[in-house]
Amino acid sequence: MDTRNSNVTTLEARPWYGGEAVTPERANKTLRQTYALLGANLAWSAAIAGTVTAMGIPGPGLILTLIGFYGLLFAIMKFRNSGAGVGLTFALTGFMGWTLGPLLSHTLKMPGGAEVIAMSLGATAIIFFGMSAVGLTTKRDLSSMGKMLFAGMIVAVLASLGAIFFNIPALALTVSAVVVLLMAGMIVFETNNIVRGGETNYVMATVSLFVSIFNLFSSLLHLLGFANSND
Repeated sequence: MDTRNSNVTTLEARPWYGGEAVTPERANKTLRQTYALLGANLAWSAAIAGTVTAMGIPGPGLILTLIGFYGLLFAIMKFRNSGAGVGLTFALTGFMGWTLGPLLSHTLKMPGGAEVIAMSLGATAIIFFGMSAVGLTTKRDLSSMGKMLFAGMIVAVLASLGAIFFNIPALALTVSAVVVLLMAGMIVFETNNIVRGGETNYVMATVSLFVSIFNLFSSLLHLLGFANSND
């Protein structure tokens, strides 16, 4: 993905995807649409997670989680340019809210669990808004971050699966710490990619940011929960 050394206020019309020009106005429109859809999806996912937690509904399990996540992600990519794509984002984020419910239930059963969740939410919000501000205002070309972050996530996913299958808590904690750093970088990269015209589809931009926020919160919850249990 190509980017240029200019911020959103000085972005010139330039050719992207099939020669289509991306103007500052269109980039800003994509950003507004992304934030609006992201906010709605965050609220929906939180509602599902809260319902699952309150009712004690068990999680889908690792295999179904992987099938559901990647299946819905593939469907969103296929229908990203239609209204169905918007609807599918809610299917994905609702499904991810379901997977989060059991983790919240487990945390609430710990001494000080409610405080751990509150701290994780607060830290997630601070990191998201802080990294978004960097992505919106920096004049640096951040396109080179993409490959590095993608490679980091592949390693993190493999290490996470290894920690689950071989039951290595120390590795799981290390992965959570690395994911926090990776997701902070992803938020900067993804936000900057929108304002520079590298991502013109607000459905895909929403999914990318949501997944980053979800992984960030889950990892912080794991780390803070562990720290709280050892106090």
